[in-house]
Amino acid sequence: MQRIITFCFLLLCFTNNAQLTKEIFESFKLQERRDVRYYFPEDYSADKKYPLIVVLDAEYLFDQVLANAKFYSDFHGMPEAIVVGVEQGKNSIRYDDCDFDPESGLPSEKGKLFFEFLGMELIPYLESKYSLASFKMFVGYELTANFGNFYLFKENSLFNAFIAISPTLAPEMESRVPQRIAAMKKKIFYQLIVEGENNPHTHSVLAFDQALKAVKTENLYYYFDQYPGADHISVATYGIGKAFDNIFGMFKPISPAEYKEQILTSEDPVFKYLETKHTTIENLFGFRKATSLNDIMAIYAASRKKKDFESLKPLSELCKKEFPTTMLGFYFEGEYYEQLGEPKKALRTFEKAFGMEEIDFLTKEMALEKMDALKADFGF
Repeated sequence: MQRIITFCFLLLCFTNNAQLTKEIFESFKLQERRDVRYYFPEDYSADKKYPLIVVLDAEYLFDQVLANAKFYSDFHGMPEAIVVGVEQGKNSIRYDDCDFDPESGLPSEKGKLFFEFLGMELIPYLESKYSLASFKMFVGYELTANFGNFYLFKENSLFNAFIAISPTLAPEMESRVPQRIAAMKKKIFYQLIVEGENNPHTHSVLAFDQALKAVKTENLYYYFDQYPGADHISVATYGIGKAFDNIFGMFKPISPAEYKEQILTSEDPVFKYLETKHTTIENLFGFRKATSLNDIMAIYAASRKKKDFESLKPLSELCKKEFPTTMLGFYFEGEYYEQLGEPKKALRTFEKAFGMEEIDFLTKEMALEKMDALKADFGF
């Protein structure tokens, strides 16, 4: 059986906020000890679900992937993630791990074992110890980027998202991967990143891009980015941030453009936009995203602007759940009753709002003004 050589890292991870660690993982499949890096969010909680990001060529890519994961989760709406990186630099072991048969284009004998090491040892170990979401991402470069494609050959891909940086493609990948994705029921995010300068693999990679663009399925979210100013080495630093932006784009707060071009122009109830966004995230990523105050206020503003006061009721219920100590829920509910023509219910609801915490633009004075106006108008 597999065993972990360094157990002390578990204690370190949850004391002194030492969330970044490295250990030696002894693999039964490979009959080798492998250097593995881990990152766990500083506020890791078993009550939350965390996407898993698996990074090959960890000596070169782990720090870049981690920096982007932390930046996007801190500032741009992406969920916090657990990141694991497998080092492959010693003795150029990456060429053995990710080797493929030049005729069949399938993994070599060592490649099959490495495939099983990731899918049957490393990831199950993390699943047994930590609270992982169903969403898993694979990141690789050159040969290791190509290796991620082999997981698409399984009936149910282990990974939901792939970041392939300047891949060295095995034979027939240009046809096999698009065919597999077209037949899959699982939704797949695929980000292909290439440099501007030509190399021996440029022709096959660009053909791969065209084949993926031609796939006709709603289950593929495909992104292609080519950076004219990047060479074969620097392309990874150019592309990883954009890849995170593409794959986790729907986690971002509602932007002014989104508000104007999608919410205000839609004929559906305003609240449905937020509801659909959350349902899509839950279906794609396997967990429900907490609603940001930014999104609450965007839906509130749109409801008032479009005079869609019916949307204030479900919005108020959402606020009671996600901002339970604040005025938001009862204030919005009070406005709903006010517009519905039920002043007594509105007055009682604004009174409840008055007794709760202020938040954003909502103040106790505003609730008091609403209460006074209702009393003056209806003689309460």
